[in-house]
Amino acid sequence: MDLILLGPPGAGKGTQAKMLVDRYGIPQISTGDILRAAVREGTPMGIKAKEYMDAGDLVPDEVVVGIVQERLQQEDCADGFILDGFPRTVAQADALEDSLKESGRGIDAVISLDVDIEALVGRLTGRRTCKDCGAGYHVKFDPPKTDLICDKCGGELIQRQDDQESTIRERLDVYRRQTAPLVDYYSQKGILFRVDGMAPIDSVQSEIVQIVKGLT
Repeated sequence: MDLILLGPPGAGKGTQAKMLVDRYGIPQISTGDILRAAVREGTPMGIKAKEYMDAGDLVPDEVVVGIVQERLQQEDCADGFILDGFPRTVAQADALEDSLKESGRGIDAVISLDVDIEALVGRLTGRRTCKDCGAGYHVKFDPPKTDLICDKCGGELIQRQDDQESTIRERLDVYRRQTAPLVDYYSQKGILFRVDGMAPIDSVQSEIVQIVKGLT
């Protein structure tokens, strides 16, 4: 069972992926995580990626795809995987498809978490993080007992740069331009399933599980 989770930043892909990992025992593949791991472990592609990163350049598609290929060849991916945050572009999707064909595999389903962008902005800008212990809160959905004070350690709660509206809108704009076209790309292949990402977390998970059941 080879899955891709699509959706803009903050749509809940990571949360849903972790729940699927617990349910099915297949790994979540996050490009950020495996890129850092490849660099740390000094894999052939990790060495190439480090050259670009050390120079302050973006890691090119062929290296990112190569790192994903390295990861998917590991033993724990034999029964399936969940790609979270990859592919980001149609070019990466084409490269992924070619790579999987070489090993006799293919993506079984692409699950798109559909969200209301303005509601998503409100959800993300409300996040607060303890600058001492890193605990997370939300001004509306999970507020601390005392305003701007961490319940766990008494540290100050701050809004990270990543959670500021200007940063969020920039990331969403990049997603709209680069990644949203993948919805049409996979829809044309007949493997796209759309899920209401604004529903409660457990409801979203239940809908994804039903989709997966239909594949087996």
